[in-house]
Amino acid sequence: MKLKKITALMLASAMALSLTACGGGSDSKGGSDTPAEVNLDGDFKVSELNVKIWDNNQLDGLQKIADKWTEKSGVKVNIDVVTWDNYWTLLEAGVQGGDMPDVFWMHSNTAQMYMENDVLLNLDPYIEKDDAIDLKNYYEGIVNLYTRSDNGAHYALPKDHDTIALLYNKALFDKYGVEYPTDDWTWEDMYNAASKITEAGKADGVYGYAVNVSNNQDGWYNVVYDYGAQIITDDHKGTTIGSEEGKAGMEMVRKLLSVGAPQSVVGQTGTDSLFQSGLTAMITQGSWMINSFYTAEHAADYAWAMLPYADTNGNGACDKGERYSAYNGLGWAASAKTEDPNAAYSLISYFCSEEGQKMQSELGVTMAGMLGASDAFAAAFDGMDVSCFIKVEEEGDLYFRPYTRKTTVWEDKLQKKGGFLDAWQNPEDPAVMSAACDNAQKIIDDAIAAE
Repeated sequence: MKLKKITALMLASAMALSLTACGGGSDSKGGSDTPAEVNLDGDFKVSELNVKIWDNNQLDGLQKIADKWTEKSGVKVNIDVVTWDNYWTLLEAGVQGGDMPDVFWMHSNTAQMYMENDVLLNLDPYIEKDDAIDLKNYYEGIVNLYTRSDNGAHYALPKDHDTIALLYNKALFDKYGVEYPTDDWTWEDMYNAASKITEAGKADGVYGYAVNVSNNQDGWYNVVYDYGAQIITDDHKGTTIGSEEGKAGMEMVRKLLSVGAPQSVVGQTGTDSLFQSGLTAMITQGSWMINSFYTAEHAADYAWAMLPYADTNGNGACDKGERYSAYNGLGWAASAKTEDPNAAYSLISYFCSEEGQKMQSELGVTMAGMLGASDAFAAAFDGMDVSCFIKVEEEGDLYFRPYTRKTTVWEDKLQKKGGFLDAWQNPEDPAVMSAACDNAQKIIDDAIAAE
């Protein structure tokens, strides 16, 4: 889900020390969390399960799904929302001897470290006896993400998947006489529209576009892929950000930044606040954030379109490989030390079952992690057309959000001086962005080599 940058180096270093102290390590085969008896038929040992998540927008819907499971199991589910930064601090404290939640979300940034150190419950013994779960029915990238590389075991089940779209304010487009975005827009079209609105809106402090460059999944990553490069190659062993295609994508990012809200403004206010305050006409956002705009004061002015594409062959049409959307997926995981692993897995299974996944879509919580279970999602927001989030899967291309074993290491370095920081802050000079791409190539390659 949404990638606000983790306090990366603190987490990475602390996790490396604390997880190793747990007695796991990359050679562990996960035997310590294998249950003595798998029981999926109820009669659980506990009366309550403690669940932790970080997104308040999903709380009500997930609690309704959990309550359905409670009706069947008799076990109460308490779902608590913890802010993103505090969430990882809480889990880290649990790893070092504190209390871990019974069931919680896993994320691509940290999954490998948790899986390799026996912090998470090995779900394979349960999956083997569970008729409701067939991993072939879920998005492959998400299944692979939560599969441990050294032993092939699964430590989380796919909760959801997400895609990215362009959000725009019709009132601002009307005010400054610019035509609305369409699904046929190129990134160049978006740049031209943003330029016009930024120029016309100077007196009002209005920008045509705003992006927080640290939110890569819903921002600049997609442009890079549209132009033919990859942040992380499919084999997770390198990057092509420094290639000509990568530089072409980042040149478009530079142009958009040059006519958008300065990063100093974005850092103080945030893209969502700028948009809802009527100070920017366009942002790109993930499907997990729809509800925030659907329930906003000026929601009637808001509309969505598919992400623009890169017309790299100049034929005026969107061909395969020219419109990409990142997708990511959270995983439902359980603590290896949960008091009743059978109850914890049973709840996870229900969340990820066809019934639970369809409820998640129908309630507008998020799109499903199960293939073909998201059809109802587009109809969950009466009066707001969000079909572009599904249409991009059908008419565009998806790529799984780039990750490696220690994603946060290179992600953090890309944001700093020596990475893209100078180009983010001073987007007027193409040479600065080109040099930053070369630096980024080395940063990622070196980080992967050190993993």
